[in-house]
Amino acid sequence: MTMQDNFSAPPSEDDPLAARRRRLIFRANHRGTFETDILIGGFVEANVATMTDAELSDMEAIMEMPDPELTDWLFGRLPLPEEKATPMLRRMVDASRAKGAGKTV
Repeated sequence: MTMQDNFSAPPSEDDPLAARRRRLIFRANHRGTFETDILIGGFVEANVATMTDAELSDMEAIMEMPDPELTDWLFGRLPLPEEKATPMLRRMVDASRAKGAGKTV
């Protein structure tokens, strides 16, 4: 066993989506509010590796949405407007509400 065997190979730079995935992880974890950093960052980190080009585009569009609106939708304080309800945003809302369902208030 060589020293090299202990390390995993770095992500392939040949993957055209690798840079987009890295940017999304950073942006999702640096939204500006602690709550959205946790919700969005956790969702992105858990799902970004399998996102397709179209899903990455959808997620990038979500990153452009204002934090107050996004937070209200994710926490269920406001319903998700139909015109904003992309498949990715629906997945995020469902995931965040499922996490919240296990909490006692």
